[in-house]
Amino acid sequence: MYTIEEFDKQKTKVMNYILYKKRTEQETIAKFENVIEQELLDDIIEYVKQAGYLNDKIYIEKAINEYINLKNLSIKEIKYKLIAKGISKNDLEDYIQENEEKLIEYEIQSAYNILIKKSQMEEDMQIQYLQKKGYSFENIKKAIEKIGKEE
Repeated sequence: MYTIEEFDKQKTKVMNYILYKKRTEQETIAKFENVIEQELLDDIIEYVKQAGYLNDKIYIEKAINEYINLKNLSIKEIKYKLIAKGISKNDLEDYIQENEEKLIEYEIQSAYNILIKKSQMEEDMQIQYLQKKGYSFENIKKAIEKIGKEE
């Protein structure tokens, strides 16, 4: 068992870690699992989750919005990045299904941006490049059509 003082001291460390940069539950556990006794860590994690400081579903939404604003990624690349951070596949799939239209539009625009950048490549090479990055063939075709309409 632990004291209230010990709980508060360790909770402060965890809170500083979480508030410094948005984190997933898995990242937080991994950071402190060898530093804080397991029972105490479990209680702290439960506390910060109930207080709303640690919420993987909100993390998914914020991370995806950040990717949409800053990067050209396929939906598949976004999934890999979030799963690597310990996000549950079910939560991620739920979010993607709920926001499918927006994400497909983003993926088409992202493929379009990459096609413009890689315009010196042959079209076959561009398509292969995008497919390797996880873009769906359907969305690649739509991005190519978008370029065709502009020419």
